[in-house]
Amino acid sequence: MRIGALIPVRLASERLPGKALLPVCGRPIIHHLLDRVVAANHIRSPRDVVVTTTEEASDDPLVAAVEAYGCSVFRGARDDIIKRFSDAIEKHGFDAVIQVDGDDPLTETRFMDLTMKRLLDDPSLGIVWSEGLPLGVNCKSFTAEAMRKVVAHYKSDTNDTGFIYFFTKTGLVKTAVERAEDGADQAPSLRLTLDYTEDFEVFRNVIEALYQPGKVFDIRDAISWFRSHPDIAALNTSLDETYWARTRAKANLQFADASGTVHRIDV
Repeated sequence: MRIGALIPVRLASERLPGKALLPVCGRPIIHHLLDRVVAANHIRSPRDVVVTTTEEASDDPLVAAVEAYGCSVFRGARDDIIKRFSDAIEKHGFDAVIQVDGDDPLTETRFMDLTMKRLLDDPSLGIVWSEGLPLGVNCKSFTAEAMRKVVAHYKSDTNDTGFIYFFTKTGLVKTAVERAEDGADQAPSLRLTLDYTEDFEVFRNVIEALYQPGKVFDIRDAISWFRSHPDIAALNTSLDETYWARTRAKANLQFADASGTVHRIDV
């Protein structure tokens, strides 16, 4: 099995342009995310971690930053992440991939390992994703075969918001969930996804407090730190309603079932 990781990122964000390159501890924040993905048990080489971005010139600085780290870059369609992923998987010959969102610098490595292990242990599964961790910490693992099934049936070529629902909400592939059951992993009100200036302040504070070069801290350590610093945790909690409203408004996703009937995914 050839296993890789896919991270969709582009710099022309509507809400916080260039966010992947914002500096924390003297490094672009994308490097902190790459640390966590490269540390996953099933990733043999940093080159197997692929940042999938666009062909637009605005993403050239991102390409330079990722290549300087030692990871790979695939450039493709601006809004069609499904095609971008499919082409990247084909180019690299991956049989299965960990999928992490570029907006989520503290995605938990431990659950990258757990979702991929469960996927590999059950050949009937197409995707396994984690639940129960704070917003922005969960991840997914899926097979190249699941990718091919989605490509054969998806109808919306603008899918940069909600693309994963083609895997999880259509019945096209068999799914499973790896749930965080330990209370040390759970913090329902904690928001750890990078969309707004307030989000960046949350990340900057916790990373500056816990980062040690060459090490990846566990999300449990971050949750513990936030419990001791509720003022920092509260900086962005009011943004969740806006975040989900935007997701529902932008996620206009359609797919065809086995009979060819087109359905809209309920987000």
